[in-house]
Amino acid sequence: MDRFYSLGHSSIDFHFKQTPRDFVVEEIPLYEFSGEGEHLVLFIRKKGLSTFELIGLLANHLGIKNKEIGYAGLKDKHAMTKQYISLHKKYEEALENFSHESVKIISKTYHNNKIRIGHLQGNRFYIKLKKVNPTSAQKIDEALKNINDFGMPNFFGYQRFGNYGDNHILGEKIAKGEKKERNHKVKKLLISAYQSHLFNLWLSRRLEINTLVQNFGAEELESLLNIPHNEIQKLQKQKHPFKMIHGDIMEHYPHGRLFDFEDTDEDLERFLKRDISVTGLLCGKKVKLSSGLAGTIEKDFNDEINADGARRYAWVYPTDIEGRFKPVEAQYEMNFTLPKGSYATVLIEEIAKRKLVEKKDNKD
Repeated sequence: MDRFYSLGHSSIDFHFKQTPRDFVVEEIPLYEFSGEGEHLVLFIRKKGLSTFELIGLLANHLGIKNKEIGYAGLKDKHAMTKQYISLHKKYEEALENFSHESVKIISKTYHNNKIRIGHLQGNRFYIKLKKVNPTSAQKIDEALKNINDFGMPNFFGYQRFGNYGDNHILGEKIAKGEKKERNHKVKKLLISAYQSHLFNLWLSRRLEINTLVQNFGAEELESLLNIPHNEIQKLQKQKHPFKMIHGDIMEHYPHGRLFDFEDTDEDLERFLKRDISVTGLLCGKKVKLSSGLAGTIEKDFNDEINADGARRYAWVYPTDIEGRFKPVEAQYEMNFTLPKGSYATVLIEEIAKRKLVEKKDNKD
């Protein structure tokens, strides 16, 4: 299934490669560190290393287990990233002679608690696009303005699916008990890839419905979508480009409780104001399912697997968006902030309206 995009322009031609020079990420912590406590908090810059590789280097230097080091989120390997990690302050002196060409400890402080997964507000990105002509630059400007005004779909990025883009295939077999994986972390990663794959398919289907609703009349849509006439009219009246459907499960934004969308004008207005957002399904056990027409659509992308499910924001709002065209260098630079769990490469693909990385055919 080809992915659908939220923006209406034709594809934009430019060159993007995820490298430390052209892709910079800075983590935004969830809270301010207290400056005191038994945990040492390091703000670290790394290049060409994954978060796990960074933690392995530090753990090996200190002679401790990787799990003694806390981190809030995984950062891209093919980038320059700045992130916070924590460890017990008794290791502070031993860290003084740590040195690695791709790692720099920028600053340190203290806190009462260990940093844990999810303890971040979001990430600030700097991206450089190359081989950009003036016409493309103008289209990028317009695309960024649209994203700034309305937000963007919260797809999982290609990084989620492994180097060959097929981790979800093995993940499905493991999730259904058809294959076994002894390594708990690998098992969790592969099953998550399968959940993410189904989420992306569902979100692409919803964007396809949005596009059809915007471009066809109610009578044509009845047969195209098999949706009742009155429901189509409701969708067409909505001001937001992402059309909410009766039975959708909403969540307060940027965090909060889940609740059912019931076609009220109040909820439509709250969605426009970014107070709430729509969620999609990460299939599994112990998860709230959407109902009504939204549930009918969601059912095609649900699966019974031996893992816990969850809901994920389907639509998110990048903030502090800035864009600069450099005509002499034929480059376009952009900065923006994304909430945790969202992918900068998805934003770039939304602008480009094409895949940035093609799936490799084999593993030879």
